[in-house]
Amino acid sequence: MLYLLDANVLIDAKNLYYPFKRVPEFWTWLEQMGRNGFAKIPIEIYEELKNGKDELSEWVKKTETQTALLFSEEVNIENVRFTVNEGYAPDLTDDEQEKLGRDPFLIAYALTSKQNRTIVTTEATKPNRKRANRRIPDVCNNLEILWCTSFIFFRDLDFSTDWKTRISET
Repeated sequence: MLYLLDANVLIDAKNLYYPFKRVPEFWTWLEQMGRNGFAKIPIEIYEELKNGKDELSEWVKKTETQTALLFSEEVNIENVRFTVNEGYAPDLTDDEQEKLGRDPFLIAYALTSKQNRTIVTTEATKPNRKRANRRIPDVCNNLEILWCTSFIFFRDLDFSTDWKTRISET
């Protein structure tokens, strides 16, 4: 399974759960999951992250992080259109399309291989929201795309602060 990371997964990890200085093992583990082909960041999400002015943007700009986590696949623009039309609404205004940001791109990458890709996001489902206000989990549910929360991702890929020790023992 390939996990495609939304920007909020890394932002929340940095701000709330795994600050760089307190839990550096998390960031090393995440790079390793990228090198192993389990986790990737699409270019559209990567660009959003690198434009910051904090530790996270510095981390994503590092060559070893880019090499490990940057998804090399190009987005299928037809999948982006399908995502917008079927997941949000076919008649979005320019303002509504701008509000979507890069979410349709993230979803479009998962649409390419529904059985083998899962979107990871910290967004909560809000099924009553409409049009450009829809959340990633609800669009994924509508399009039958797998998604999970950060904590399910961390559990599924078995993150622990002693992950290096456990890997070397096997």
